[in-house]
Amino acid sequence: MTPDLAPERHVYGNPDAPVTILEFGDLECPYCRAAAPELREVVDTSDGLARLVWRHFPLFEVHPYALTAALASEAAASVGRFWDLHAVLLAHQDRLAEPDLRRYARDLGIDPALVAGEAAQAFAPAVESDYLAAVEQGVRGTPTILVDGVVQAGKPQVETLRAAVVAAARRRGIPV
Repeated sequence: MTPDLAPERHVYGNPDAPVTILEFGDLECPYCRAAAPELREVVDTSDGLARLVWRHFPLFEVHPYALTAALASEAAASVGRFWDLHAVLLAHQDRLAEPDLRRYARDLGIDPALVAGEAAQAFAPAVESDYLAAVEQGVRGTPTILVDGVVQAGKPQVETLRAAVVAAARRRGIPV
């Protein structure tokens, strides 16, 4: 199976939304888990103005299961279930070993053999592509969030992210 390497392959919300919130994240990172509902709320309440794009930046030196979790989520994406497994992995960051990944896949109706072990290695180029793009952009930690290319400092919060989306829309001449 050839992995999808498109930078915007994981989009939450309206794929054609004019404003992009980009998150470089790690599925084992507690800060990414905390940011997830904030980001979803901003997208869900934007009336189609914003979308969220996830890209992998597994901090494998700190989080021993981040890479295997990223590979599993890419495998899930290959069958149209990225966001479903993404949510499960963030919710169960303390249980991301291969048997856990297989169980989560089975619970979601995904072939468990796809998300772990040798089969999951087929998705390494996609994770590596995201990781290298993050390094090239100077990403050093997770979550790193950009709204239309502008890095958002501090803890991700609905109001500050919403304000950044509105500012980005105005820069594009979109009435809000």
